[in-house]
Amino acid sequence: MWQALFDELKDQNFSIITVAMDADAEAARPFIEAAAPDYISLIDRDHRVAGLYNMVNVPQAVWIDESGQIVRPPEVAGTYDTVRSRDKVTREVPAEVQARRDEARIVYQDAIRDWVKHGAESKHVFSPAEAKARLTIPDDHVATAHANFRLGQFLMRQGKPDAAEPLFTEARRLHPESWTIWRETEEKNEAGLAAGPTFWARIDALGEKKFYDAVDMAGMPG
Repeated sequence: MWQALFDELKDQNFSIITVAMDADAEAARPFIEAAAPDYISLIDRDHRVAGLYNMVNVPQAVWIDESGQIVRPPEVAGTYDTVRSRDKVTREVPAEVQARRDEARIVYQDAIRDWVKHGAESKHVFSPAEAKARLTIPDDHVATAHANFRLGQFLMRQGKPDAAEPLFTEARRLHPESWTIWRETEEKNEAGLAAGPTFWARIDALGEKKFYDAVDMAGMPG
């Protein structure tokens, strides 16, 4: 998705920077190398981007214009909340849900095209006041959670997992909304993903809440 969009728009003053939030760089590297992107791809082992922009899940995106102004705060990037309807064994998604995810991707890509073409006049761009109103400002608990996470990662790299675990536990407690912190501090399967029974139990515990919040964008499926 992103490579095709970059190829289409790169000559129109458009750039993409993707950031994988993986504490283990080798877990992300194969996916990046397989995609072979022409745009900048980074691996954020300490989740500094998540802390700076208060990102709680992936994929999320921030639109930043050429002056450095955020014109769309962090939001779900080109996908739809399909996780709740995914079969836990086959991992298949019902056709109607898959169709909404495909629609969300098209709407999001077209919105980016409109932004690149019309700039600040795009209907998908928020004014500074509107963007600020939509920003979720991290509180002290969230900031402390990220500090605990980073210190825990440092200790893990020093070969001290027993010292790191209480910090990870505290990070999860302080910032329970963060799936990025949770998935990097929970037990992983053979594929390196925190996608086992604990993950599904956490999904079930959401109740009526969504795994991905709906994107505030014209034409986006609800």
